Amino acid sequence: MDTRNLVPYSVYISMESHKRLKALAKARQASALIRDAIVMMLDGSDLFKSGYNKGICDAAKVVYQCKEAQMVAVHKRDLGVILTDQIQLLEMK
Repeated sequence: MDTRNLVPYSVYISMESHKRLKALAKARQASALIRDAIVMMLDGSDLFKSGYNKGICDAAKVVYQCKEAQMVAVHKRDLGVILTDQIQLLEMK
């Protein structure tokens, strides 16, 4: 996921949820967890589609963050970006 396209969004959660979320934040997983949950909810109740799309997003993120892929350019674009764009085309709408 291209972090340049992320925008902040506020929500109210219970104190208990907040404590648990803070624990995840220490491992730097909280934001990703919340983004994934929101995307799954917005995708609807189709659990397969939501899970599939999460897998596609995770795969695209791995490719995008691969330092070796960032070192190779094709037509003045990072190979990581090119492959990420292609992987994201596999998302179910």
